[in-house]
Amino acid sequence: MNLFSKRHHHGRRITMGEREVVAFGLSSHFWQDIYFYAMTFSWPKFFAAVGLIFILFNLGFASLYMLLPGSIANMQPDNFLGAYFFSVETLATVGYGDMHPLTVYAHTVASIEIFVGMGSVAVTTGMIFARFSRPRSSIVFAQHPVSHIADGKRLLMIRMANERLNLISEASAKLHMMRLEPTSTLGQFRKIYDLKLEREHHPLFILGWTLIHIIDETSPLYGLTPEQMSGNTSLIVTIEGVDDTTNQNQRGIKHYPSDLIRWNHRYVDILSQQGSVPHLHYSKFHDSEELI
Repeated sequence: MNLFSKRHHHGRRITMGEREVVAFGLSSHFWQDIYFYAMTFSWPKFFAAVGLIFILFNLGFASLYMLLPGSIANMQPDNFLGAYFFSVETLATVGYGDMHPLTVYAHTVASIEIFVGMGSVAVTTGMIFARFSRPRSSIVFAQHPVSHIADGKRLLMIRMANERLNLISEASAKLHMMRLEPTSTLGQFRKIYDLKLEREHHPLFILGWTLIHIIDETSPLYGLTPEQMSGNTSLIVTIEGVDDTTNQNQRGIKHYPSDLIRWNHRYVDILSQQGSVPHLHYSKFHDSEELI
């Protein structure tokens, strides 16, 4: 699941899978959360923000140089544009040598600008490294949970796969049901129930993994019909493990509104045998078939 928020008029839109909620009344703390926004912006927005800050810095320092004409030697062109170019060279600590500070005032402004330039380069480099090194989930979830009866038991199944096909060791998964229920004192209250899985751990998650929950008398789903679940019930799957290649924690989360459950369906088998070599056809990963 991709979980993100953005401004929507005077509220913030929260998107969880197929569902959207707009929250109002929360104060914004942009300046306290600059790192958060820098990490969550898309790459085009991130570089656009860095470029805009770079331009604003240079416009500001160019204006300072122009406050005292004649502060920069050999300024070409001899106007604000020349001061802007000199600011760019100074902020980037390039220093071609053609233009250089000529007065104590210009040397003072240039010293401040060099200090700001070194700090901004360090911050920008650190942000780019943090964005590149941030773990990216490679876990793909089936588009629809399925449920059918097998051996006299009603099963709820969710198929997952490791898209990179590398080792995720000690993977653990959890399945929850979130349901809006009326209460006598709290009104409509959203409750979260744990759904027990037949296997919660996978020691070597490389290819695929199908989570299975048995809907019996002990299950919070027992006795609920699709009509009773529609619109107020959803499933949340979380999985966590260690990526053996990067040695970083790998996490994945998926939100399923109950309307996405395909009842009396089973997943299409993606495994076939070609001679002595098994083949996995992930083009059929999301497919299911109805049981008669």
